[in-house]
Amino acid sequence: MGRIRTPGRTRTAGRTRTGNNTRTAKGLRKQALGNRGEDLAAEFLEDAGLVVLERNFRCARGELDIIARDGDTAVFVEVKTRRTAMLGSPLEAVTRTKLVRIRTLAGIWLSGQDEYFPSTRIDALGILMEPRVQYFHCPNIQVDS
Repeated sequence: MGRIRTPGRTRTAGRTRTGNNTRTAKGLRKQALGNRGEDLAAEFLEDAGLVVLERNFRCARGELDIIARDGDTAVFVEVKTRRTAMLGSPLEAVTRTKLVRIRTLAGIWLSGQDEYFPSTRIDALGILMEPRVQYFHCPNIQVDS
């Protein structure tokens, strides 16, 4: 593949690299899809009566998509977005390993809060974008220890 050189940037057939950060065009589309899905998820949760407290909490151990309050409960929401159902339900991507990580991250987030939450839960929210936007909300997913 040919390269086009520009100062500080290398471009190789659909791929742009700046420093150590390499992104493909497909990767950018996936990120945009994920961002749009999280925007829709936040609106969905607010319409359902939850208060979104934080989005995209990051620490060294990972990321929590959405943190919300439902009454006195802290809700940690994993959002999975797919364009179509051709690859299956978005919720199929919420694995036990992912849920254990969310539980760990929830503990980290809670330890940094001044507010006390007497209860917590983990929700998964799947979103299909086409042919029309569809939501699949699974509240209070249990994680086996």
